[in-house]
Amino acid sequence: MSTFLLIHGAWHSGRCWERVVPLLEAAGHRVFAPSLTGYGDKAHLLGPEVGLDTHVDDVVGLITEENLSEVVLVGHSYAGLVISSAAHRIPERIAHLVYLDAMVPEDGESAVDVHPVTRQLIELAEKSESGWRVPPMPEQPAPFGLFGVTNPVDVAWLHGMLSDQPVRCLQQPVRLGNPAADAIPRTHIHNVGAMPAGVTRRPVPPIQPNGAAAQVWELPTGHDCMITMPTELSELLLKLS
Repeated sequence: MSTFLLIHGAWHSGRCWERVVPLLEAAGHRVFAPSLTGYGDKAHLLGPEVGLDTHVDDVVGLITEENLSEVVLVGHSYAGLVISSAAHRIPERIAHLVYLDAMVPEDGESAVDVHPVTRQLIELAEKSESGWRVPPMPEQPAPFGLFGVTNPVDVAWLHGMLSDQPVRCLQQPVRLGNPAADAIPRTHIHNVGAMPAGVTRRPVPPIQPNGAAAQVWELPTGHDCMITMPTELSELLLKLS
């Protein structure tokens, strides 16, 4: 039995994994899919003080409070920053890092460094009435849809879980100063469906920090593959168990 900890990306909540969790559990594994501070059941905690460090604390806190070990830590999109910092805080508890169509930072980088287009979101937030709220990306015509989701029923469901993102999440840098985390194996899953203009993906280095060859898998769908291809995503994750 493995322990999967699924971390959602910006604007989403833990509900986005509802189609994946039962598939992993049916295979005999323990699964956690929490909402980070400011989202889902923690939406009432949303505020300008919430940042990347808050979300790293969320993940580290859950792992330590539940006394989890040998965790397969999956981060979608923005959560690539979250799982990177969390792994450097408690590397002894992490068995595998999975970057699911995710930001993959270097030490000291923020979301802006990984995805420069993020700077536009920060500037819009700072000029807005609140000064800190970053609203979800708008729905676009197919094939882009809402985070790659185009089915009208799924789009409506996804709209119902989205919350604003505090700008601090995009500004705070990751802290990756623990060399013990380099030993953790990594897998990158890229969603290779239609990609909106201005969004780019860093190439994955051919060698992982632990010296092993890079492991990169692809899914032929949009960004929110946990909604559009939950079975196929689960099959890939189960290869790591």
